[in-house]
Amino acid sequence: MKLGYIGVGKMGGPMAGRLMAAGHELVVFDAREASVKPFVERGARAAPSVAAVAREVETVFVCLPTPDVVKKVSEEIAAAGGKVRTFVDLSTTGPRVAAEVAAALKAKGITACDSPVSGGVAGAQKGTLAVMLACPPDRREMLEAILPALGKVFYLGERPGLGQTMKLANNLLSATAMAITCEAVVMGVKAGLDARQMIDIINAGSGRNTATDGKFPRSILPRTFDYGFTNGHMYKDVKLCLEVAEEVGVPMWVGAAVRQLWAYSTNHMGADTDFTTVIKCIEEWAGVEVRGK
Repeated sequence: MKLGYIGVGKMGGPMAGRLMAAGHELVVFDAREASVKPFVERGARAAPSVAAVAREVETVFVCLPTPDVVKKVSEEIAAAGGKVRTFVDLSTTGPRVAAEVAAALKAKGITACDSPVSGGVAGAQKGTLAVMLACPPDRREMLEAILPALGKVFYLGERPGLGQTMKLANNLLSATAMAITCEAVVMGVKAGLDARQMIDIINAGSGRNTATDGKFPRSILPRTFDYGFTNGHMYKDVKLCLEVAEEVGVPMWVGAAVRQLWAYSTNHMGADTDFTTVIKCIEEWAGVEVRGK
């Protein structure tokens, strides 16, 4: 199938590659021309603009960094008056923006489907992502034939934003696991324990979580801080999740503390730094450094 794909960055690039490997023909656009070049070399066609993609394909996928960028791109697609009839958002925007985008595109005869993903860059590369799909029934069959190239597809219903709500709940849990694991390990190291042994014991016991199982061994203990997700993006996702909780009337005392930590890490370490650097904030307060022997 001929598909449009807009946004081939850290997450979008590997996913676009998976779609090509599955036999789909891609028309690709990214604001950074260098990001498009590898896809052209593999046989994709580079489009000069968002509007150019919209004029050429009926189905377009987007993977973009912020809700504002998603809204801008959706507006450009709507204004292009092209072939597009299905807009699939793989980004994390939150349910409010998903609903707004869906309403605006519907007025132009375009169906919006929110389909955020979880599993990180490694999952995108391997095609093992959790794909959270919300779309009308008449688009479900088509997308469930395409999206398995990216990972396991979970259909959540037809209301715009259901996929986004699920993604935000997932990322809040991921952020919370990272935050509390950093505090626990820094505490243990300052009290005289070895960080790597702590992680091994936790992973053999009841404290095991996504931070101890993946992020610490891969990016924190070796001090590489290269997991592939930024502090700024984590703060955005936690903030969006708490906004949803407030809208629906669910208290989040723990979530509020996690948001505060990531607000600090984003400002202190930098929005573009890897989110595993959050541990450095706690290390600085404690006066110790966590390393694996």
